[in-house]
Amino acid sequence: MDAELDADRRLFDRASTVELLAAALRERIIKGIYLPGERLAEEAIVKSLKVSRNSLREAFRLLTHERLLVHELNRGVFVRKLTVDDVVDLYRVRKLVECNAVRKLDSRPKQADDMVEAVNAGDLATKREDWRGLGTANMMFHQAVGMLPESPRIDELMRNILAELRLVFHTMADPRRFHEPYLERNKEILAAIEAGDGPRAERLMLKYLDDSEQQIVAAYRSA
Repeated sequence: MDAELDADRRLFDRASTVELLAAALRERIIKGIYLPGERLAEEAIVKSLKVSRNSLREAFRLLTHERLLVHELNRGVFVRKLTVDDVVDLYRVRKLVECNAVRKLDSRPKQADDMVEAVNAGDLATKREDWRGLGTANMMFHQAVGMLPESPRIDELMRNILAELRLVFHTMADPRRFHEPYLERNKEILAAIEAGDGPRAERLMLKYLDDSEQQIVAAYRSA
């Protein structure tokens, strides 16, 4: 019995290691450290993070299932490049989640504190001309919007959606021109949310997402 418990414990330890490793790699994708089409060097990651090769490969499989990585036979594992169809589908999901999340608000939600923090981070990134940081702050804002329903499943869905979106944002030739105007629009949405004006927040959010989708699709088609 003790031997079986020890085996189970090692299995759980390994599973948690894989999940933590996948989370670390996912965060690097969200922050734009790994770029679309980039090959992930297995040896370098093993040495850098001090993990086993088997754990890393399992983490790769998890992220492949999340559509963040792709395995190419005899070539290795690469950060996925998204298509126009992917972009349209991502925004379809965002509209369902984010517009519904704000629609019925009638008072200031507690998640508004996280939105304020994200907007402040966006202002700071703008002052520093850190456009990748501004994109990250934008994601923080919309992650907080996705947390309004207080559903762990929706939270996980939004994390995955935003990670995929980071791959999309790298298609924009001028990140400042793309990200900067949306900071002010986040502030408009935040004002409506803080006022508990759900219908206005929904209208602003839908227009925001429609415009962002059209801008990215146009960039893809002209590339």
